[in-house]
Amino acid sequence: MCGIIGIVAQGPVNQDLYDGLTVLQHRGQDAAGIVTFGDGAVHLRKGNGLVKDVFDTEHMLALEGNIGIGHVRYPTAGSSSSAEAQPFYVNSPYGISLAHNGNLTNAEALKRDLFLEDLRHINTGSDSEILLNVFAHELARQGKLKISESEIFEAVAGVYRRCHGAYAAIALINGYGIVAFRDPNGIRPICYGKRQTKNGTEYVIASESVAVTSLGYEFIRDIEPGEALFISESGEIITSKCATDTQRSPCIFEFVYFARPDSMIDGISVYKSRLRMGEMLAKKILRDWQDHDIDVVIPIPDTSRTVALQLANSLGVKYREGFMKNRYIGRTFIMPGQKIRKKSVRQKLNAIPLEFKKKNVLLVDDSIVRGTTSEQIIEMARESGARRVYFASAAPPVKYPNVYGIDMPVASELIAHNRTIEQIAEELGADKMIYQELKDLEKAVIRDGKTKIERFDSSCFCGKYVTGDVDEDLLNYQENLRADSVKQKHHTGDVKQVDLHNK
Repeated sequence: MCGIIGIVAQGPVNQDLYDGLTVLQHRGQDAAGIVTFGDGAVHLRKGNGLVKDVFDTEHMLALEGNIGIGHVRYPTAGSSSSAEAQPFYVNSPYGISLAHNGNLTNAEALKRDLFLEDLRHINTGSDSEILLNVFAHELARQGKLKISESEIFEAVAGVYRRCHGAYAAIALINGYGIVAFRDPNGIRPICYGKRQTKNGTEYVIASESVAVTSLGYEFIRDIEPGEALFISESGEIITSKCATDTQRSPCIFEFVYFARPDSMIDGISVYKSRLRMGEMLAKKILRDWQDHDIDVVIPIPDTSRTVALQLANSLGVKYREGFMKNRYIGRTFIMPGQKIRKKSVRQKLNAIPLEFKKKNVLLVDDSIVRGTTSEQIIEMARESGARRVYFASAAPPVKYPNVYGIDMPVASELIAHNRTIEQIAEELGADKMIYQELKDLEKAVIRDGKTKIERFDSSCFCGKYVTGDVDEDLLNYQENLRADSVKQKHHTGDVKQVDLHNK
């Protein structure tokens, strides 16, 4: 999962890009980067680490220009090397930089085509570099010395014809402006806003609306599936529907976990959807466990707080904060490698024994993926004196890999894969497990049908992939890329890059 932002302004954009990336930091903590264009030159700074660690005063001063894009990243496959930090840049044609959130499902076929037919070399294992080169080739093949929005939209249409999977992307074309586009299924979020200054209108494009409003821009709307939005250097904005077969199928995990609660995605409040998740969970407990003996509801901070609070209110049970979080430890779900995740849980959370002692506790989390964190948290609750420990998930059991940009790679690493609810409870050490039903989760987000959403990508729960091109070969290939054992080898430098050209 990644966060992207682009700004066309009447003055320097470096500080707003930096501030916007800090707002999107929850979407990726592995690397960060900014590209600006000013005085006829590209200015780039990117590297591993948090936004605050990648950029210092010297770097910020060098990022000159009134137009730029930024990116925060965590890797779903391969290396976390700074070589794969974004934005990526190609010289030809015109000079293009690109920041991408998502994952291409036909990346390997595209990589071969780019080398054999388009005569372009891919230097990293990132499908974002592939996406950039496809766009660049589609622009170059038109053979224009100077381009207008029509050539840019034709290039995006070419991307839609060739690239499958999930992609919300922003590209900066030197001397022309920035173009943003969203895949025909609208799996990953992207939106834009504007603000009036004394010098004219300024525009921002970002993964989430919170990055738009926090910078003082007025939120306008989400970019539609299959739509491209071009903003020229002079501030003219033009949109075009560049794909014909589209449907709005956002990833439901955005609402469960990834997005900030103060964001709006496809017209839906993330905060309100999480409140409704709590209501749905409470209804399930009252329906299936009428004689429950829950004394207190305790959230696993931070994303589950909204769900847990509404769940407790609906059950008429006390809500308490039982864990204190060290905010200087990253999100464990995003960390590469199981050993790092295991080590970080107890560094990140500390229990308050008074809230657990001699009580039947219902712990609430947004989801359970590998189960590593959940198991240790349940141990902490018991060590703090809990009589019984129940565990509720705002999401259904995660049983299948995600191929659209979320780090849920290998089925065998998912706690719910090929296990019953009772087996999961035993594995984690819980007295009882409560999972949200998928239909209830979708209802909680859809808000009784008052939305433009046609369906969700709920593939990690149900195994149905909205792009229709995911088969066992792709799942096996991605398993070989994304298993924790492979990531750990990349981390230690023990894995060699495969040269597909000689394969």
